[in-house]
Order: sequence, then C-alpha cells, then structure tokens
Amino acid sequence: VQLQASGGGLVQAGGFLRLSCVASGAAPGQSFNSYDMSWYRQAPGKQRELVASFSSLGTTNYAESMKDRFTISRNKAWNTVYLQMNNLKPEDTAVYYCNIKRGQRDYWGQGTLVTVSS
Repeated sequence: VQLQASGGGLVQAGGFLRLSCVASGAAPGQSFNSYDMSWYRQAPGKQRELVASFSSLGTTNYAESMKDRFTISRNKAWNTVYLQMNNLKPEDTAVYYCNIKRGQRDYWGQGTLVTVSS
C-alpha cells in the first residue's frame, strides 16, 4: 500500500490550502472502503498530532482547535482523502501526514509541508 500526499505549500495567514492523499496498492479484489483515513501533522519540535479522521463508517472527527476551519472528506471511490484548510494560522505550520488504518494494518504517507506566514 502506498500513500501519495500533495497540496502543501506556502500561504499567508488567513489563506487556504487543500491537501490530497491518494491510496494505492490494495490487494486484488479489495478496496480501501474498510480503512479509516486520517490526517496528522507534526510541527517542528512537537509531537505528531491528529488533525482529522474519516472512518470507514463515514463518521468524521476533528481536533478541537481545527474543527471550525478544517474539513476532511473522501472521494466516491474512498481511496483519496482530502483536507480543506481555511483561515490558516502561523501555528498551523507543520508537515501534514496522511494515514490509513484497518486493524493492525497501518500505513503512512510521506508528508507534505504546510507553511503559514504571518
């Protein structure tokens, strides 16, 4: 299984970005419908933290500080997860990682850097 994240970049405070993460490499006859898909982030000198998740049941969950500004979604094929980030703040600067998980199967993407200037 491979995860390819994209969409990061440099943006001014108050701006927006949309991150995408495409999952590929499912076994023949299988899909990613049964996987939870999530975004995490890690700022310099800080631990990785959950940003938002989209479960295989269709439920979403957000970190408290981001739930009013960020929106997570999945495409119809359920192999791509998006993170719409609005009203970005300098403290949102981090490397953003996508993750998919089902039971013991846990995969990470390579990360995409988001830099928010003040």
